[in-house]
Amino acid sequence: MTAPKAIVSWSSGKDCAWALHVVRQSGEVQVEALLTTLNEQFDRVAMHGTRHALLRAQAASVGLPLVEVNLPWPCSNEEYEKRMAKACDDILARGITHVVFGDLFLEDVRAYREKQLDGTGLTPVFPLFGKVGDTPDLARRMMSGGVKARIVTCDPKKLDASFAGRLWDESLLADLPEGVDPCGENGEFHTAVVDSPDFSAPLAHELGEVVTRDGFVYADVIPS
Repeated sequence: MTAPKAIVSWSSGKDCAWALHVVRQSGEVQVEALLTTLNEQFDRVAMHGTRHALLRAQAASVGLPLVEVNLPWPCSNEEYEKRMAKACDDILARGITHVVFGDLFLEDVRAYREKQLDGTGLTPVFPLFGKVGDTPDLARRMMSGGVKARIVTCDPKKLDASFAGRLWDESLLADLPEGVDPCGENGEFHTAVVDSPDFSAPLAHELGEVVTRDGFVYADVIPS
């Protein structure tokens, strides 16, 4: 039986990269593309702040096309849902029936995604979903499996700005304050993946400036 066609919700970070790897290994779905939301004003991935050029390099390295949803800034919830509804229609037109998410344990986020896809004809898939307390082991599985990433966004209310730009590795895990999730699942930080077991080669990159904007700290990762 042929596996259903799927698209991965691609934030540019480590969790979506690992979710892609897991479903490719399991054969549960056949991944056809990556779905990303972009901030029109800054030409960067929404929330993470990843440069569009790095996003394109990631997609090229995993050998998948990008389906991009451009969002205005600021973006109302009504406008977001309108643009995402159009994206869902476009995805279905490609023969894709499943959406893979890299969520780890937040039940409210999972419920929100399930609600948003309800009635669209698209089925959500959560290959990494577990429970609170699983993420230390998951982080080390990702690292030993070949995932390399840099912290590109910090919430300074939860994690010191000095972590912005650092490699997400064993050394960083050892330095995280008590109570900070090692995968940043509570919004402490976001990452940009620069290598994974599905990349054809690591992404050459350099660190640019670190800036504070709208209450978050962003480290620029520049493809080189």
